[in-house]
Amino acid sequence: MSRLQLALNVADIDEAIAFYSQLFATEPAKTRPGYANFEVADPPLKLVLFENPDETGTLNHLGIEHQDLESVRAEGVRLHEAGQELLFEENVDCCNANQTKFWVEGPDGQKWENYFVISDSTPELEGMTKPPSDQTCCA
Repeated sequence: MSRLQLALNVADIDEAIAFYSQLFATEPAKTRPGYANFEVADPPLKLVLFENPDETGTLNHLGIEHQDLESVRAEGVRLHEAGQELLFEENVDCCNANQTKFWVEGPDGQKWENYFVISDSTPELEGMTKPPSDQTCCA
């Protein structure tokens, strides 16, 4: 099973955490300075918040979280065979987790991340590997 990810830029992480905790009736699964993520059961959603006052109210990126590495690879093969250009990243530390993923760009420039979380990353590793654009994920 996969779930949709929505990553948003917010002005104040504490205010956003309070709002989305109420909206989805769940507490964040992970928080770090300027960052939070929620694993919402209903509707199935991974909601990620980035404190970024200069980009408040805008989309950071979209994603699909997969439950295993094989699903990420199979989806990458499917999209590649359909003619999409992909950027693969293996075993990278980004978005406060070690992940294997690929990025694909939508027709209007939206960045879509397909990923599997291998493990939680430690704060000192965060940002050592960047995604394809400084406007997504670890920016």
